[in-house]
Amino acid sequence: MARQSYIFTSESVSEGHPDKVCDRISDAVLDAFLAEDPHARVACETFATTDRVVIGGEVRGPASVIQRVEEIARACVKDIGYEQEGFHWANMKVDSYLHAQSADIARGVDADGNKDEGAGDQGIMFGYAVRETPELMPAPIQYAHAILRRLSEVRKSGAEPKLGPDAKSQLSVRYEDGKPVEVTSIVLSTQHLDESMTSDDVRAVVEPYIREVLPEGWITGATEWHVNPTGKFVIGGPDGDAGLTGRKIIVDTYGGAAPHGGGAFSGKDPTKVDRSAAYAARYLAKNVVAAGMAERCLIQLSYAIGVARPLSIYVDTYGTGQVDAAEIERAIRQVMDLTPRGIREHLRLNQPIYQRTAAYGHFGRQPDDEGGFSWERTDLTDALKAAI
Repeated sequence: MARQSYIFTSESVSEGHPDKVCDRISDAVLDAFLAEDPHARVACETFATTDRVVIGGEVRGPASVIQRVEEIARACVKDIGYEQEGFHWANMKVDSYLHAQSADIARGVDADGNKDEGAGDQGIMFGYAVRETPELMPAPIQYAHAILRRLSEVRKSGAEPKLGPDAKSQLSVRYEDGKPVEVTSIVLSTQHLDESMTSDDVRAVVEPYIREVLPEGWITGATEWHVNPTGKFVIGGPDGDAGLTGRKIIVDTYGGAAPHGGGAFSGKDPTKVDRSAAYAARYLAKNVVAAGMAERCLIQLSYAIGVARPLSIYVDTYGTGQVDAAEIERAIRQVMDLTPRGIREHLRLNQPIYQRTAAYGHFGRQPDDEGGFSWERTDLTDALKAAI
């Protein structure tokens, strides 16, 4: 039987974290291609360090986008807010090494004659949902994101001009009877632009916003606070530490509360099942929980490159299921086409909706009118119930 009383910790990083700067640029390049050609193929990687951004990868789409890559990168960094001596949107050097997609990969992915579009790579993908928050997400990662998102809002609005773009949060949450009840420790490190600020000064700025986003009663007199525990944090972003696309996969998903298949998301078009099938798995798991079939649900999908249909579908409800897991697996096959084409069409993924996913998690977000976060909808519950 699963443990019911324990402490679990998850971390998040802000949009100004070096790796997230790179995720943002890679997804912005992807969006630029999809805006001009919904069927463009993109696998874009970004590296950032002091005063430099390097972009590379494989693409198949309008050449006009390749010519705008430097402009796209500068716009991302400007919006994030970097105007410091060692990393400034206007002064950084941008190198682009994007080139044509491999013919061998294209051959496996493209539909041809009687062959349906195949998966863009082999791999395993996981989706997870749990009834801990209104968003059906694990509480530690959901609220770690919420803290940094709120600090970003007040930084960009001008309400807290002394905060910088680079930040990390970490929450340790205590569970009783399987439910989150309090935060035992809060760790927050945030860049600050005033060099005279101490850790206590930074805490005075951020504490009201942290208390604002956490559920009432979760912060107690016993909660440990560690705000900027190393002291000053003035040099932030890629000037302080190099960044790379795809290095925050646990931050992007479930904060360690569920398995991860290993593939990163950012910079990849939806023919890459690393991304699209992980979105589909989350969509299905969320709908299983929303339908009342389980309090907690994990779904694994597996694929082979060039092969359309998933090799396997696995469901685990951790003993919380109201329906047998094998029955849920059968229902999933009935209610959704899990080929790459089926996923893309069902979730409307061939749109420029990815830049907004680059920070504060790909899951637990509100679906928007432009099609972003479509995998967070719970519109499949009736079909799942009918299929059981």
